[in-house]
Amino acid sequence: MSSGSQELKDTSVASSKWLDAHYDPVANLYTFSSCIALSDLHGDGENKLVVGDLGTGVCNMKLKVYRGTGLLSESTLLDLPTGLVSFLMDLHEPRTPAIAVASGPFIYVYKNLRPYFKFTLPSLEVNPLEQDVWSQAKEDMIDPMTLKEMLEGLRDKAEIPLSVRSLRFLMLEPQEMENFVLLHKEQPIRRQTVITCIGTLKKNMADEDAVSCLVIGTENGDVYILDPEAFTILYKMSLPSTPTLMDVTGQFDVEFRITVACRNGNIYILRRDSPKPKYCIELSSHPVALVRMGKNVVVGCTHETLHGYTQKGKKLWTAYLPAPVTTMALMDLPTRGFQAVLVGLANCEVHMYRDKNLVSSIKTPDVVTSICFGRYGREDGTLIMTTKGGGLIVKILKRTAVFDDRDSAPGPPIAQSIRLNVPKKTKLYVDQTLRERENAVAMHRAFQMDLSRLRLAAARAYVKALESSLTPMSASLTEPLKMNAVVQGLGPSFKLTLNIQNTAACRPVMNLAISFLYDENLYSMRTAFFKIPLLVPGLNYPIDTFVECLSDKGISDIIKVFVLREGKSAPLLTAHINMPVSEGLALN
Repeated sequence: MSSGSQELKDTSVASSKWLDAHYDPVANLYTFSSCIALSDLHGDGENKLVVGDLGTGVCNMKLKVYRGTGLLSESTLLDLPTGLVSFLMDLHEPRTPAIAVASGPFIYVYKNLRPYFKFTLPSLEVNPLEQDVWSQAKEDMIDPMTLKEMLEGLRDKAEIPLSVRSLRFLMLEPQEMENFVLLHKEQPIRRQTVITCIGTLKKNMADEDAVSCLVIGTENGDVYILDPEAFTILYKMSLPSTPTLMDVTGQFDVEFRITVACRNGNIYILRRDSPKPKYCIELSSHPVALVRMGKNVVVGCTHETLHGYTQKGKKLWTAYLPAPVTTMALMDLPTRGFQAVLVGLANCEVHMYRDKNLVSSIKTPDVVTSICFGRYGREDGTLIMTTKGGGLIVKILKRTAVFDDRDSAPGPPIAQSIRLNVPKKTKLYVDQTLRERENAVAMHRAFQMDLSRLRLAAARAYVKALESSLTPMSASLTEPLKMNAVVQGLGPSFKLTLNIQNTAACRPVMNLAISFLYDENLYSMRTAFFKIPLLVPGLNYPIDTFVECLSDKGISDIIKVFVLREGKSAPLLTAHINMPVSEGLALN
C-alpha cells in the first residue's frame, strides 16, 4: 500500500504511533464520515474503501471504490448522497455485502458494484385544501395570482405542509407563474420526503456476518426499519424533529436501541416496542457528530465541546476542545481490547479521546472532513481521512503502538473523575431525614439560638481578654506587633518590663514609641514616654521602666500602655496592666 505514496511530514507527538501509508492531496474526494465505509465487496478477505463523493454539489456525484491506493471503479449518482452503509442482505453464498446509498427520497442498493434495487420512500399525505386549489386552477376557475394568494394562506395556517410543486410556484416571478401552471396543472400532486441519515441494524444475530436491516431517518421526522430482502417497512417510529445523525445497536428481533441527534439540538433514544422516543438528551449547543463507544454515547457540539452520556441520557463528562469539531469516528481494536473516539478539528488536528482523556493527537496538512477506521486491505488498524481540499490520507497503526490511559493534556488528574464508593442509605439515615423534614422549623430555631449563644460567648471571651490584656497583638496587617508585660516587686517600687516582638515575615518596624497613661495620684514613673529601637522580625525586645506607688491605703489601679507611630495619634497597640497592691509606702 505504501508504494508510490508521498511522505507526509507529521510533527505531532503521536507521529511515532502511525505509519504514513498514502497521501494524495489531489484525490478530488469531497465527502463526509456518513458517506464512507470499508467493506469486503468481493468476499476475498480484502476490504475496499467505498466513498459517496459529493462532487461539486451540483454535478459529478459518484460512488467510488478504492483498492489500496488506486481507484477500482466509480458509478454516477443522480443526486447528492446523504449516507452510505455496507450490509449483508441475505444468506446466499458467497457472502458478499451490498452497498446502500441514500440520495434524496431513494435508496440505491448495489451488489457486486452493480445496481441491484431502488427503494422509494412512501408518499406523504397531501393537504386536501391544496388539492382543491390546484383543481380549480386546472379547470381555469382561478388565475395564477389568485392561486398564489390562496397557497400563501394555506402555507401560513395549514397543519399539513405544502408540496414541492406549490412551494416552487410561490418562489416564481409573476411573469413565470402562468407557464408553470400550464405545465403542471394536469399532473397529480405528490408530497415526497427525503432521507437525512441511514444506518444498519442486525436482524436476529449479533455476528459480524449476520443479515442486517436498513434504518433510515427522513426529513419529516420519521424513522423506518426496512426488511433486508424484500425492502418493505418492518417498523416505523416518529421523532419531534428532523434526524441528522444516527447510531444503531442491538438486533431487530431481540432488542435494539437507536440514538438519533435531531435538528432541534436534542438527542432522542428509541427502543423496541416504543414508537415514540424513550429518553431525551437536551444539549447546550447543536450536535455536530455522534459516536457510540460501548454503552455510552459521545457527542461533539458546536461550542467546541465533547460530551459523554449513558444510554439512558445521563451526562457523564465534558471535554473542552481547542477548535470546532468537523467530524468524528469510532476507533475499535477488538484484538487489543481498545476503543477510542477520533475527533477531527478545524485547526488541522485529529484528537483521540478515551472517555474525556486526550490520549493522542495527529497533525494533518488540511482540515479533515471525514474519518474511517478499520480493516483496509489486509491491515486491521488503518485510519483513512479525507480533507476539505479533496485530499486522501491513509495511515496504519503500528503494532508496537501503546496508548496511555492518562490524559496527555494539562488539567486535573484522572483520579479526580473516579466516582466515590458512596455507601447505600441506611435506615438510620432515612429516619433522620424524615425527622428533619417533619421538624424543620423547630430545628432551624434551635440552631439559630445555639448560634446566637456561641456568638455571645465569643464576644464575652474577647472582652475579657481585652480587659485582662492577655498577650495583646496588633490588628493591623501592615504593623504586625506582639507585646506582653511583666510586673516585678512587692512595692512601693515596681519594675515594669515590656516584651515587644515584630511578627512580620521579613520586614523590620521602625519609628515607634511607647506612652503610659496612669493615675498620677497613685503612681509615678521615671520615664512615661520613650522611643522604641528598630524591631527586627522574630526577635524579642525587653523594655524596662520603674513605677512608684504613692498611696498607703492598699489600693491598686490599671496602667494603660500605648504603642504609637511617630507623627500619628491613633495607637497601633494597646495593653492594660493590672498593678498589684503595694506592701509599703514610697519615701519622698
